[in-house]
Order: sequence, then structure tokens, then C-alpha cells
Amino acid sequence: MDGTIALWLFAAVCLLLMLGYPVAFTLAGTALAFAAGGIIAGVFDASFLSALPGRLFGTMSNTTLIAVPLFVLMGVILEKSKVAEELLDNMAHLLGGVRGGLALSVVIVGMLLAASTGIVGATVVTMGLLSLPSMLRAGYSPAIATGTICATGTLGQIIPPSIALVLLGDILSSAYQQAQLRMNVFSPDTVSVGDLFVGAIIPGLLLVALYMVFLLLVAWLRPGLLPAGQREPVDTLAFLRGLVPPLALIAVVLGSILAGAATPTEAAGVGAVGAWLLALAKGEMPLVRLRSVLRNTLEITAMVFMILVGAAVFSLVFRGFGGEELIHAFLTDLPGGVFGATLFVMVLIFLLGFILDFIEITFVVVPIVGPVLLMMGLDPVWLGIMIAINLQTSFLTPPFGFALFYLRGVAADQVPTGAIYRGVIPFIVIQLLVIAALWQWPELATWLPAVLSD
Repeated sequence: MDGTIALWLFAAVCLLLMLGYPVAFTLAGTALAFAAGGIIAGVFDASFLSALPGRLFGTMSNTTLIAVPLFVLMGVILEKSKVAEELLDNMAHLLGGVRGGLALSVVIVGMLLAASTGIVGATVVTMGLLSLPSMLRAGYSPAIATGTICATGTLGQIIPPSIALVLLGDILSSAYQQAQLRMNVFSPDTVSVGDLFVGAIIPGLLLVALYMVFLLLVAWLRPGLLPAGQREPVDTLAFLRGLVPPLALIAVVLGSILAGAATPTEAAGVGAVGAWLLALAKGEMPLVRLRSVLRNTLEITAMVFMILVGAAVFSLVFRGFGGEELIHAFLTDLPGGVFGATLFVMVLIFLLGFILDFIEITFVVVPIVGPVLLMMGLDPVWLGIMIAINLQTSFLTPPFGFALFYLRGVAADQVPTGAIYRGVIPFIVIQLLVIAALWQWPELATWLPAVLSD
């Protein structure tokens, strides 16, 4: 089988996703429809589908994926308990008198929220509601203000604990084992979600630093776009009360992972309980709000796991039509060897980010190309971080960048949509620069995991 049908399957899935059909049911439904047609035509072996129950049971019994609902619960609790509101208010008072201080406050608070919630939509909406009116009243350029909020909100994709890294780590772990078994390595090495968490720290902080450097340069070169506000007195006690608890929670969750004292799943459980205790201490978790928190967590978790089920069906049918062999032959035959293959995949993921969301790309593209690239000798942690930052751009690239939609939904009517689109362009360029830096210096992602593992 030449794999042509597998390409049509991939194209059909992408088309239906662009038309707005639900991801999980599009993946599973389209794959099963192609499989049924293939069985009738005698070009698909129905025995491939017999592996489906085992895959679904494997997904349900995967302890790594338990981290997803726990990190979601932690993030939703912190979002509802007004942690962001206190942090932003205190940071705005601290930096308000500095030119561009409000924008810098948004980046710093966004970084802290990314390290505590990891939910892009919640961060963008929260920051949009809290900071955008203040930035516009201070005379900020609408494009710079909205671009800063959208880009900062996407930091939850790369700064751990990130749900995207949990999902990507699980997929790459499977891809890495497949790659080694195909190379007749029968005691394969492993790559874990914790490895990706550690590998993402330096690139994530580099991204934050470049955001802040860009804003400081704009404030210096074009002060009218980022004017200084009024310096207000800072209540030191209130500042510490708003800053220390979330920082302590972040330190416990990430510190336990970095020290090897806890797996990401165990740290997620500690984080969820810690967030709940913080909310109780603040008096921000009445029964009604707790019910809302649990409902939101259930909805997000159900969505992710249904997509996992759909992706399992899709990958089986894609393999049954010879798609994996076709992709392997295509990538290995590209000019430039591993460089050409990696460049092609990175460009493909970036372009797909204009029309698909990160979960769709993660579950449709990465399982197909991951084993091939890893067989060519790429470091799995480096590849995972490269893909994660590339996927981060999908939240910002029009026309379907979800961060743009989130902010458009809460921004004032006087902020034109065109300003939001223009505002994110410099931050997309910064993200691409970080990808280029990682390409040139892979140690940015691989050095810290190697140090901690020794």
C-alpha cells in the first residue's frame, strides 16, 4: 500500500477541524469512516482495529495523565481565588511610575500565573479584564497593550507546570520507545514529563526576558506608546501577602519535581491541595464557587481525554493505511538529512498553527512525525521543547489564534480587532527567535535536565 489514502485521511481531518467540528469526534469519526470504506474496498486490514481496546485501556490506566485534571484543578482554583488580581494590583503600584511599567507588570504577573495555573484562556481573559482598561487609560498603544496581554497569556504553554508539556511528554515518551524498538534497542531509554518540565525552564525564562527587553526598547525609542503612569505608594505587607503564597506554591510544586522528590503527577496533587488551602485562607472558596471550579475542571478534563480517545483511533487507522511508512520515507528522503526533516516539520507545525489549535496539532501531527525524527538521532527533550514553543505560536497566529479570540471577547469595543492582530506580530517574531536560538544552542533545553539527572 502506497499510503496515499492515509494522506487523504489526514487532509480530511484537517479540513473538518477548520470547519469547526469537535476535535475528538472528528478524529475518531473520520478515521472510522475511512476504515469502513477501506474494509469494503479490501485495502484496509480490520485486525488493526482490534488493538483499539488495549490502547484505550492504556490511556485510562496511564498514571502520567492523572496530572492533567490535577493541574487543571490547581489552575482553576487559583484563577477563581483572585490571586491574579492581587498580584497585578501590587505590581502595578510597584512599577507604575516606570515608563512601560504597566506592561512589565503584565509580563511578570503572567509569568507567575503561567507557573501556577498553566491555562492560557484563563490567563488571557483575567489579564484582559484586569489590566487592559488600566493600560488604555494610561495612554498605552492599543496594539502594544493587547499584544503584551495575548503573548503573556501563552506563557502557560511553555513554563511548567504546563498541561501542554504533560500531553506532549506522554506522546513523545511513546514515540521515543517506538523509535528505539524500530532500531532494535530492546531496553529503551525513557523521556518523562518531568524531563520536559526541567528542559522548559531556561527557554521559558528566556522568552520572558525577551518580552521585557522588547517592551523596554519600545518605551525608550517610542515613549508615546508606553508612557509612565503615576507612582503610587506600595503597601509592603499587602504586597508580600499577595506575592508570597503563590510563589511558595510554585516553589513546592516545581521544586519537588526538580529535586526528584515527586513525579509530576504527585506534584500536581500537592499543587491542587495547596491551591485549595490558599483559596480557603483567603476566604475565596465558598461552596458555590467550589462547585463551579469542579465543573470547569471536569469539562476541561473530559475534553482532553475524549481527544485522546479520538487520537488513538486516528493513529491506528493512519498506520493501517501505511501512513507511518510513507511519512518515514518522505522525511528520510528530504535533502539535508536530519536538518531538512526537522526544518520541514517545524515549518509545517508553524503553518498548521494558523488554522489548528495546539491540542489538534499535538495529537494529529506529533505522533506521526515524532518516531521518525527521534530515529534520526534527535534529543527527545530538545525536540519536545522546540515543538512546545512552536505550538505556542498557534495561540497568536491569525485567523484562528485562540488568545486573540479570548482577548477580543473581553476587550472594549473601541479596541479594533486589527490592533490586536498587529500587536501580537512582534511577540510571534520573538518566539521564532527563541526557536532559532534553541536550534543553534540545544543546550538551552538539554543542559539543565542533564545536570539534575547526574
